[in-house]
Amino acid sequence: MKILICDDHKIVREGLRQILQQLEGVTLIVEANDGKEALTFLMTDVFDIMLLDISLPDQNGLEVLQLVKSKYPSVNVLMLSMHPQEQYAVRALKLGASGYLTKDTASEELLLAVKRISTGRKYISQALAENMASQLEGNLPGQKHDFLSVREFDIMIKLANGKSLQKIGLELCISDKTVSTYRSRIMTKMELNKNTELTKYCLGNHLI
Repeated sequence: MKILICDDHKIVREGLRQILQQLEGVTLIVEANDGKEALTFLMTDVFDIMLLDISLPDQNGLEVLQLVKSKYPSVNVLMLSMHPQEQYAVRALKLGASGYLTKDTASEELLLAVKRISTGRKYISQALAENMASQLEGNLPGQKHDFLSVREFDIMIKLANGKSLQKIGLELCISDKTVSTYRSRIMTKMELNKNTELTKYCLGNHLI
């Protein structure tokens, strides 16, 4: 089994490597610092499992997930994040992720998740399963940010963190004008008027 780890923190990658080396049948573990490097590795070798962080320096992990699943659909992707499961997990699963874990997960659960998705199955925690069941029953209405696209969601988070249109444009390799257009679209969908209101919303929903 070949595993690709994509996380911008070296100490996290090393910790994950030590845990994953306990699995039987692991023949290769490769580390990528960002989405671009991860995609380069995927072009040169066939990986069974990819551990992908949501917060990456070059792209949002959800965007990287979309690219991976469109180009390499056989790769089983396990998303890792510091963000609460209920805010990101469902979105990631809809985009093709095989599972979602927060970074404070015990090593035993990580190993269990990797074993399960290596067989083509999905892995979600009991808490997330209960949350999804409640949504299916209609007890939990969808939140406004659930209706944003991946790019809109990413830009919303950056705006809520106080980043300027110029800085966001540089990070995403798009023009300030394009970022401004996205901002207007986000504000309309979210029914908000100011960045401060956006920040308050994201804080209240534990998105930042």
